[in-house]
Amino acid sequence: MALTELRGVGRVTVFPFEDLTVAYTTRSGDGRGLGEVGVVAVVGERADGEELWRLAQGLGGRVHGQDQARWILTQASQARVVAAYTDLRDVKWTAYVHRHFVLDALFANHEVLTTGRMDRSVSPAPPGVKRAR
Repeated sequence: MALTELRGVGRVTVFPFEDLTVAYTTRSGDGRGLGEVGVVAVVGERADGEELWRLAQGLGGRVHGQDQARWILTQASQARVVAAYTDLRDVKWTAYVHRHFVLDALFANHEVLTTGRMDRSVSPAPPGVKRAR
């Protein structure tokens, strides 16, 4: 399956999850800038984002796509709220989207979840090192 490349500049929350490094950001599908598209990506060249869907099923016990998507968004937004690891501001990012999933209702202010991988240039600081905000 071909990957769709998305680029942006903005806030990216990077956090560890199981044996993955995950990046979460938002983007707008139009000019309003509402951030209704959630971008949750695994950081690394070999990832494709399907790891997140497997975790939603394995750890989250979610079987249906809508439930899995909401579980993924919950993990990402939770990491952002509690500042789980690294919160980068005004950073350039590139994501390679493998899955574009339309939610059946607004969830965590998102209408759409996109998952895939993100370039290593967006990565967390080593443990114990805080990035400047």
